[in-house]
Amino acid sequence: MSESRTVRIEVPVLARVEGEGALDLTITGGRIEDLRLRIFEPPRFFEKLLEGRACAEVPDIVARICGICPVAYQMSAVHALERAFGVTVTPWIRAMRRLIYCGEWIESHALHIHLLAAPDFHGYDSAIAMARDYPDEVRRGLRLQGLGNEIIRLLGGRSVHPVGVRVGGFHHAPALAAAQSLAAKLEAALPDARELLRWTARFPLPADEQAFTCVALRHPDEYPMAAGRIVSDGGLDIDADSYESRFRELHVPHSTALHAQLDGEPYLVGPLARVNLCAAQLPREVRDTLASTGIHFPSRNMFHSVVARAAEIHHALLEAIRLLKAYTLPDSPFVPIEPRAGEGAWATEAPRGLLWHRYRVGEDGRVAWARIVPPTSQNQARIEQDLRASIERIGAQHDDAHLRRHAEMVIRNYDPCISCATHFLRLNVTRV
Repeated sequence: MSESRTVRIEVPVLARVEGEGALDLTITGGRIEDLRLRIFEPPRFFEKLLEGRACAEVPDIVARICGICPVAYQMSAVHALERAFGVTVTPWIRAMRRLIYCGEWIESHALHIHLLAAPDFHGYDSAIAMARDYPDEVRRGLRLQGLGNEIIRLLGGRSVHPVGVRVGGFHHAPALAAAQSLAAKLEAALPDARELLRWTARFPLPADEQAFTCVALRHPDEYPMAAGRIVSDGGLDIDADSYESRFRELHVPHSTALHAQLDGEPYLVGPLARVNLCAAQLPREVRDTLASTGIHFPSRNMFHSVVARAAEIHHALLEAIRLLKAYTLPDSPFVPIEPRAGEGAWATEAPRGLLWHRYRVGEDGRVAWARIVPPTSQNQARIEQDLRASIERIGAQHDDAHLRRHAEMVIRNYDPCISCATHFLRLNVTRV
């Protein structure tokens, strides 16, 4: 007669993951019978809140969806609305949008690597505990994160929920002296970025090769941030308008966060997917440093995401320096907008991956309907797939504490924003 037992392990609500959830595992004879990542953050209804709002209000509202990556939500929104209105912005505006996005990549990736991921790989419960043995590395991470915030503040007015972005451009243009001063600070930080990339490659990263589909933007002239076509390593190549023809969001009974599928299958978005698909567009300096680490891309090891994030910090720093050195004062920091009835979709690359928006605007110039698909919800099914494969690799016979630690590491590796995905970790194990 088989014996069944259920173990419930309580962990802090914020276990180095933004949001609240639980992982249910049913294990029979040492094998996983069922695995469910349950998210029970309440839906936040941002899409509904946008209905009836003037288009000028949208950038400031969507910035509140995420405190770590508000720029991403603003960039996807303004591009989609401009497409609905048939507006083309100036090269200056396009360059400054890329610059502010560089700031967000730097601050978000630096925070994740140093405060969330590195403690996992080095066996610490927190970054505070790790700082006792790695003080210089933690200080370096905080310096880089601060520089990313400075870039956002330059154009956004403040680094958290910036208010400088508007449909059609920016509310103001930074002073030339401020741009030059920030460029000098970023140049001084380049050695930090190079060493960070080498440091992450030396992490004791588990060898965990898996099969998965990568999805990201691809642009013919640049490493993707705020523009490009949606592509995959399986041959997908579509415009943002066609997103819904191939991608589908679906409800699952065990989670408030939606899952997403590409042609009926899970897929990966985020830094590893971007580097896998677009490494050739990284600056030569970044590619050379990556090559010297001995970690090769494309990679099928999800734990190489941390190295991809470090490479993107190095790239974003170089790109921000280039843009700031070329900075000039514009005739106007925005182009005039005439709201009209229309519909537009756009995708950009948030730090965590592809972020897709679609808006329908009425004759009164107000939002009639909105849909936002964040990267974390797109990764939910892939995370469950990864958890199953990774736990089976290490052995489901391990005790519950060991399984919990490993599951948390796998989940954190995606840098999930659980609240953003509800349009860590309690572990429940049933052993039979």
